Amino acid sequence: MNQHVQHAGPLVAASNQTAGHDARLLGAKLREIAAVVFSPAVAKTLRRFTSGEVARILGVTDSRIRQLSPSLLVSEPEIAPGGRRLYTLADIHALRAHLDEIDRVGRHYLPHRNKEAGEHLQVIACVNFKGGSGKTTTAAHLAQSLVLRGYRVLSIDLDPQASLSTLLGVRPESELTPYPTIYDAIRYGAERRPLSAVIRQTYFTGLDLVPADLELEVFEFEAPMASARRKAKDPEPPFFARMAMALTEVADRYDMVVIDCPPRLGYLTIAALCAATSLLITIHPQMLDVSSMRQFLTMMDELMEPVREQGAAPTHDWFRYLVTRFEPQDTPQTEVVAMLRGLFGERVLTKAMLQSAAISNSGLRGQTVYETPLRRDEVTGSTYRRALDALDAVNGEIEGLIRRAWGRA
Repeated sequence: MNQHVQHAGPLVAASNQTAGHDARLLGAKLREIAAVVFSPAVAKTLRRFTSGEVARILGVTDSRIRQLSPSLLVSEPEIAPGGRRLYTLADIHALRAHLDEIDRVGRHYLPHRNKEAGEHLQVIACVNFKGGSGKTTTAAHLAQSLVLRGYRVLSIDLDPQASLSTLLGVRPESELTPYPTIYDAIRYGAERRPLSAVIRQTYFTGLDLVPADLELEVFEFEAPMASARRKAKDPEPPFFARMAMALTEVADRYDMVVIDCPPRLGYLTIAALCAATSLLITIHPQMLDVSSMRQFLTMMDELMEPVREQGAAPTHDWFRYLVTRFEPQDTPQTEVVAMLRGLFGERVLTKAMLQSAAISNSGLRGQTVYETPLRRDEVTGSTYRRALDALDAVNGEIEGLIRRAWGRA
């Protein structure tokens, strides 16, 4: 026993040194992977799209795309083997704007919200208490899908782990200097910056990002201290109103905001819930995950009580559960989904995010399915299309909820 006591100090020190050593090793490896997966400048770029993909995105025929004048495009032409033109996402936006301008049948290729008609900014909070539910993957695919559908979209990474930021091209391990994050827009004191000064354009043209990093954890300590000191008529907005306050500064620039919340119910998540107009809760159909979700819902209700007491509880346009990583051939999973539908009815989205090799392979490259070209050495064309169809179905259902909240047919 005494031998164990004598060695306790050195062992603890060695353990602490191992953690730091492993962090440095992992950081070096991540930079190495980034240099291979992304460009030599360590800046993420987006591939070009075929005319068939452009037609699918815009909802027209392939021949219609090829008939449009090349003068409409904003990029230098690139021709694929076989002689077909490849299009950038900026090209797709330009073609969409042209089609909307010449539209005579009410297709509305540019579905931007109409502020004068009372169509308010849609703020969708993606939340879950448990990691591994596909929350960040859902947020990224939803934001990109909405851009491809013609909307102006802002993504906000509210998770200190910065997974969404990494997926959208801002990698903390690759940044040479500190960069502004959402913390700078919601922090207390004179050093707070307007949200417009924190927003970054991404490689995915039309999708802007407010990134995160570990500094966000500071807000979890500042918020309770500021709340304890808060007095009546304090000009500083309370913690739960700070996200909404920041969003009002840029609301006119966007149709939708997608917030990736941290996998816990802290002050950051409550601020997001209060800013949100809609809630999307991801759930993996396993009993342990369902049990965890029950605890999450209970805690969410209890933690929002002080907000309700101050008359600041938001009214959400819609509240939905999204089944993620779903395997339709897995009987226990189908039983769990049936149970959820029986309990919550239409609050469970009709469509589910499928478990797919295409999604997994894209994730290994730090990409989404929308931006990953089909590699036949990894997944079959049918696997890729099935994943793409499932994503489009889920995101299309969410778009329908948004349009309904705006009073559109």
